[in-house]
Amino acid sequence: MTYISDTHALVWLLEDSEELSPQVADIFATREVRIVILTIVLAEIRFLYARGRIGTNLDEVVDRIVNAPNMEIYPLNELVVSLMPTQLRIHDAIIVATGLVFRDIMNEPTAILTKDAKIVSCGLIDTVW
Repeated sequence: MTYISDTHALVWLLEDSEELSPQVADIFATREVRIVILTIVLAEIRFLYARGRIGTNLDEVVDRIVNAPNMEIYPLNELVVSLMPTQLRIHDAIIVATGLVFRDIMNEPTAILTKDAKIVSCGLIDTVW
């Protein structure tokens, strides 16, 4: 199974926050799944850290991803852009579109790790929280 992480899920994991649902925490801890971290998520983390809203900097995040057996970074590319649902905000649209790439193009069972109400309610892809 492939999971696409939104920014909140990854930040709450790294900061050991009680905001992270137990189900999503278990998914992050499962070595047999693939967890995809998008470059837009990394960009958001960089900006959140620079503004003092989170305590985890980009270098720490990338180090954690690189050393995790089940995480990988996936770039924003033309295919993702072509599948972006325009009814969502751009960050959310990129996350959903990447999920669609993995599910519809790569034929992998895919869900997004999010509690974002707009992503959940768009109904375009499965979500887990």
